[in-house]
Amino acid sequence: MIIGGPGSGKTTLAVRLGEITGLPVYHMDHIHWLPGWVERERPEKDRLSQEVHAKKAWIFEGNHSATYGERVGRADTCIWLDLPVALRLWRVFLRTLRHLGQDRPSLPERCPERFTWEFISFIWTTRQTGRLKPAAIKADPPAHMNFVHLRSAAETERYLAGLTLTSDVHLAHH
Repeated sequence: MIIGGPGSGKTTLAVRLGEITGLPVYHMDHIHWLPGWVERERPEKDRLSQEVHAKKAWIFEGNHSATYGERVGRADTCIWLDLPVALRLWRVFLRTLRHLGQDRPSLPERCPERFTWEFISFIWTTRQTGRLKPAAIKADPPAHMNFVHLRSAAETERYLAGLTLTSDVHLAHH
């Protein structure tokens, strides 16, 4: 289970963990959005998230905090990418420039990268409130869960460097 604000590196980390572990990677953006940037209704997002949670093994990146409880119940590891908002905004800006007008793999088809002030505003206005639920999970993780709180790109790189295929991570749900 990989959570964090926009631009924190959830997708990149999920892909790299998938390469290391061989586990299938699922992106919340594929559940959240239909082609053409049409947002799914919440019951549909809940159902599709539950379908991922029910699978034997997964790396699921993205938020949709309405289903955190179920994900926390099934995940053996929760990674919270808690990077500074200025860095996240910079990464979103660079990502937008790099992919402007193109589909990214973590997004559904026909959702070309675009710049919107609405998204920038969302990142800024949720910089504190978006930390509340991850902080609550960190404060009281279930006994079966390894909680990893990463606050910088360097910490994320050190975490990845510390993983080996002989560790429990290759058999786990993320």
